[in-house]
Formats: sequence, structure tokens, C-alpha cells
Amino acid sequence: MSQYYTSLDHFALVPAIMLALFGCAVLLFDFLLAPGLRHRRWLLVFVVIGQAFTGLGLWRQQSYLAQQGLTQISAFQGALTIDGFSLFFNWVFLAASFIVAVVSYRFLEIEGEHHGEYYGLILLANCGMFFLATGTDLVTVFVGLELMALCFYVLVGFLRADRRSNEAAMKYLLLGAFSSGFLAYGFSVMYGLAGSTRLRDVALAIQARDLWDPLVFLALATTMVGLLFKVSAVPFHMWAPDAYEGAPTPVTAYLAVGSKAASFALLMRLFTGPLWTLREVWEPLLAVIAVATLTLGNLAAITQTNIKRLLAYSSISHAGYILLGVVAGNPTGLKGVAVYVLVYTFMTLGAFLVVVALRREELLGEDLDDLGGLMKKSPMHAVLMLIFLVSLAGIPPTAGFLGKYYIFLALIETRHYVLAVIGTLYAAVAVYYYFRVVRSMFAGEEADRVPVASSYGLRLALGITGILTLVIGVYPEPFLRLAQTSLAR
Repeated sequence: MSQYYTSLDHFALVPAIMLALFGCAVLLFDFLLAPGLRHRRWLLVFVVIGQAFTGLGLWRQQSYLAQQGLTQISAFQGALTIDGFSLFFNWVFLAASFIVAVVSYRFLEIEGEHHGEYYGLILLANCGMFFLATGTDLVTVFVGLELMALCFYVLVGFLRADRRSNEAAMKYLLLGAFSSGFLAYGFSVMYGLAGSTRLRDVALAIQARDLWDPLVFLALATTMVGLLFKVSAVPFHMWAPDAYEGAPTPVTAYLAVGSKAASFALLMRLFTGPLWTLREVWEPLLAVIAVATLTLGNLAAITQTNIKRLLAYSSISHAGYILLGVVAGNPTGLKGVAVYVLVYTFMTLGAFLVVVALRREELLGEDLDDLGGLMKKSPMHAVLMLIFLVSLAGIPPTAGFLGKYYIFLALIETRHYVLAVIGTLYAAVAVYYYFRVVRSMFAGEEADRVPVASSYGLRLALGITGILTLVIGVYPEPFLRLAQTSLAR
């Protein structure tokens, strides 16, 4: 047994074990405690403890790599790899899950759907994300992807009495299963080519074949379809607006940042790994898809009056910018992808958290008019929303500018001048629809005079996201070094 399972394998798996154990244990914890409002607070405390243990596991792995002078740890005979790339993305996933967990308490109380399985699903989804960033085996990453996806299918439909939530979950489930089928087919073709599920073996098998080999192209095309659905790129974006609008708002935030970041981690593993030698084939395809994603995402957002749908189309357009970094493909572009994922996480989470704060028992708080006069009613929330929207638009000195800067710099370095110009033009379009929201907050009429509800967790989460959105833009050096570690593989 020892020749197949070593202490190093266990060490590599510790964060996932913590997430899985606490994710399952919270269900039992919820069952054992007496029903009532007070015990539900202990559910959140229990989840935060689980996330703290997970963070400790990631920190120990990072320290071990630094102390031993290693760039990576290979575990389970190459099925898992702990390196700078996986650690960077896992820290992002953990931060997103923590923020979503602490803001969900008040929201679930208002909705009357406060159940322990909600927190268990958050942790198990994070566990799936871990394998997407860490896995270097087709079976490993596919299981991780499906674990994450199954958790989100349930979370999107968690409001059982809400028809919008039920409809969103059904659409997401059907289209998600469709995309998973494509991805599974692409992986099966790769396995047929290599006779192995290890990514390094798949890379060698693809390198040994002709660039335009039909089987290789079939594997590439079907894998691309599955991955582009997960990141909501055009034309595989149709699920995102409905799922974002119908899901509970904290789940929408988690879906927008956690699921998308994890899917991009997998995309980067594959496109900079086994599919890298096919760059001549996929680069023009990805460039066209990136431009189409920017076009539809930005133009569709202009007409939206529902904030969650507006942010959904905004999320689609941001996927286009990240894809441009993959198209550039040089070190600056790959670093730009990491930077963009990092800043996108905090500024998008922050924008959705303000929408969470607007939710009261008598008001959904999701329409543009619901933000009217927010500056008079709650200056703090209005200013924070302004910071997040300015960052999403890519205006300095916020974090969003830093993300777009590195993407455009990479495109210029690789002489993709047309793509850089297109990206810049659509950044100007984004300013228009983001500032429609700003105008409503600062110059619109008050929708009502009911104070904006809040909680300790929500204030903490808004403080974290707001401060980081500004600090990353003003003092980016530590965060750039962190993003640089994602290239150490």
C-alpha cells in the first residue's frame, strides 16, 4: 500500500480533505443542534473554522515549497500537482467562499431558507475547485468539475418557493449537463490518443501527431466547447443571465467569481499544457470567441434594468478580456490572466454584496430603480458601489485598471494590435452602462425610505472587498508578486 500512497500524497490533499470533512460535518452539526435562530450562527462559525483549517493547509504547502526550494510537488503518481499556479487559484477560491459564507447569514434569514446544507454545499463546491486548480489528470479534473457543478446546480435553486430560482436551476442543470458531455467526450478522445489520463502523457501524444490530425482537432474542439460554456463565453453564454438573476444573490456572487475562476484555472492548465502545441490551431478560434464575447456582453448590458442581469452580461464581457490574455500567451499575458482573475474576484463580489444589502423582506433590491437615491439613504453603500463599478470599468486608480493594463500590454507585446484596440473600445462602452447605475444612485429619486439592512458579516465582507479593490490599484506590488507565483510551474 505504501508504494501507492505516501505521506506526500496526503500532504498534497490536506486542504481538500478539510473542505470535504467540514462540508459533510456541517450537515450533521445542523441536525444535532436544536432548531432556532441562535444555533444557525454556530453553523457559520463552524464553516469559518473549516475554511481556516483549509487556509492553514494551503499555507503549509506554500511554506514547504519555499523551504525546500521546489517549484512543485507531484502527488498520486502525477494526478495532483501542488505548484504556484494551484496555490494562487486556491487562495482565490478560499477567499471567495469565505466572503460568500459570511454574507449569506442575513440573506437566508430574510428568505426563510436558512439550512445547514447551504454551507455544506459552499464548502463542497470549494473542494471541487481545489481539484480543478490542482489536478493534472483528466479523471481528477473532471470529477472536480462535476463536484463543483452539482453543488452549484443545487445552490442556484436553493430558494425552493421562488419560481425564478427553480427555473434558473433547471436551465443551468440542463445546459451544464450538455457542456459536461462535450468535455467528457473531448477527454475520452485525449485518453484514446495517449492511452493515459495524465496530462503530461496526453501532451506527449499530441506532440507526436500532425498539427491538423482529425482526432487531435476533435479532442480540441469538444474540449473547448465544454470549457467555454463553464466560463460563459459566447456562444455558450446563454445560461448565465437567467442563472445569475434567479439564484440567491450570494450564490450569484459565488457563481460569478468562484466557478468562473476555477473554470479558467482548468482552461489554463489545458491550454498551456497538453494543448499548447496546437496553439496555431486554437489561437485564431479563441481570438474570434473573445471578440464575440466582448461584443455581446457589453452591448447586451446596455439595455438591462435588472442589476443582476447587468452584472451577468458584465461578467460575460470580463471573460472576453481574460480570453484575450490567453490568446496573447506570453508571460505577460499569463500573468495578466492571474491578475485579472484576482481583481475580478473582489470587485465583482463587492458589487453583488451591495445588491445583497438592498434585499429586505418587502423589496428584492435587484432593479436599477431600487438603487435610486442610494447616496441619500446610505452614503457608505453608494460610495462602495461606485468604487466597484469604477473598478469594473477599468478606471484608475482601482484594481480593475491593473487587470486590463496587463491584458492590453500582453496584446501589444505579441503584436495583436487589433485585439488591443477592440478591447479598449469596449472598455469605453462598459463605462456607459456602469455609470447608468452610478447616475441612479447619486441623481435618481429614492425608491423608498426604508434603511438599507446590514449585518456584521456583510459589513466585514464589504470592507474587505472595498479595501482590496482600492489597495490593489494603488499599491499593486505585493499582488503582482502573488500573481507572478502562478507562473512558477
